[in-house]
Amino acid sequence: MHRYFTDQRHEALRHRVRDFAESEVRPRIAEMEASRSVCHDLSRLIARQGWIGATVHRAYGGMGAGHVAKTLIIEELSRVSAAMGAMVQASQLGVAKIVHFGSEEQKKTWLPAIASGDCLPTIAVTEPESGGHVLGMSSTAVRDGDDYVLNGRKIYVGNSHVGDLHGVVVRTGEGSKGLSAFLVESDTPGFRVGEQQPAMGLHGFSFGELFFDNCRVPAANLLGREGDGLSVAYSSSVLYGRPNLTAVSLGIHQAVLDETTKFCTERQRYGKPLADLGNIKLKLGRIQSRLLLARLSAYHAVHLLDQGLPCDAELMNAKLVNVESALESARDAMDIHAACGLFTDRPVERFLRDAHHIFAPAGTSDIQLLRLGELALGRAQGDWSSRLADLLRLEPSEWPEEDEVPDEAPGMAPDMAPADPPVTVRTDGTTPTVPGQRTGPAHRHSWFARPR
Repeated sequence: MHRYFTDQRHEALRHRVRDFAESEVRPRIAEMEASRSVCHDLSRLIARQGWIGATVHRAYGGMGAGHVAKTLIIEELSRVSAAMGAMVQASQLGVAKIVHFGSEEQKKTWLPAIASGDCLPTIAVTEPESGGHVLGMSSTAVRDGDDYVLNGRKIYVGNSHVGDLHGVVVRTGEGSKGLSAFLVESDTPGFRVGEQQPAMGLHGFSFGELFFDNCRVPAANLLGREGDGLSVAYSSSVLYGRPNLTAVSLGIHQAVLDETTKFCTERQRYGKPLADLGNIKLKLGRIQSRLLLARLSAYHAVHLLDQGLPCDAELMNAKLVNVESALESARDAMDIHAACGLFTDRPVERFLRDAHHIFAPAGTSDIQLLRLGELALGRAQGDWSSRLADLLRLEPSEWPEEDEVPDEAPGMAPDMAPADPPVTVRTDGTTPTVPGQRTGPAHRHSWFARPR
């Protein structure tokens, strides 16, 4: 079903990520589950594949591939290890703040390092007292000459223990215009990472606490202007956080179906496979149906994002649908496995634990429903997918030429490869672009982004 939104280049990328996940990530899962510690070397290995730069312009060393490509990267990693999929999604969330608000100097300094895997970024917003209420935060930054001095504490920071560059939103004044965002390098004096706390799932991934004690950062590390902090936090969460977490849930969901169908065909009951029992088929059918709907909502939302179309509601709905359906399917899988599912030699219990971790970040399901209810009543606010166009100031990247593209994705028959429709050209001679990019002369479409 996702093939409607992808082409040969997407599917070739999917196969590359899948092969990597099977050969490099799967053998490490038992170790990560046993130790429950952050897997630093594997995180770095994944980063050096260049996938963190999926949405970074080619001018800065990135793939320039867009959100559909980013989604399938996270999905395929999460199908094998949700922890490593979460590592990539958190890094991508850290990319957003620089892409959207970074100065030209900040982009030139950090985006190439991020795209190459030499720098893992994070974003730190949540605090112990305020939780998800961004305006309730109390961490501060005070101007002192050419520096700002940061004090405070952040919690639930993805990639806290492997991050090299932290995007931190703190108070510089009162009210909604009193929040600002800063880039803080991990070796900055006055900055430290808290002890890693054992968690229920996502073993191998770190999400911990950051402390700032008279942490002095140059004024040049301010993202955007003073007062842009709320926009940094919300736009990153809405346009990167929600679709990224959606992709993690989608990967978990696919793993649930794969493992459960395998179990049902191998396990015997009454002299025949479990899969032949009617009640088992019903549960498998429900899992398959949920997965089809979840995949459609996920790829439709990021396709709109790549097209530069308003899609806040679709992004909210995709996260809601994927998180809830992955949890429901994981519970059904546990029912099917019965006592076998309680033992850690089978991964189904890990899928359920990992799926719970994706529920709260970027808004719980109740938050998504409240926002969708406001949309139904005509009271929706934000519209970040439209407002993003005013935040980016770069011309579109030059996409690779068609002769650089493989004829077909590995393992895919030529007649299965979706054909590319004609490129849509506007009356003024320009083509629509990904959100926020200015339009330029019509040019050949990307390997990774479906023709506009």
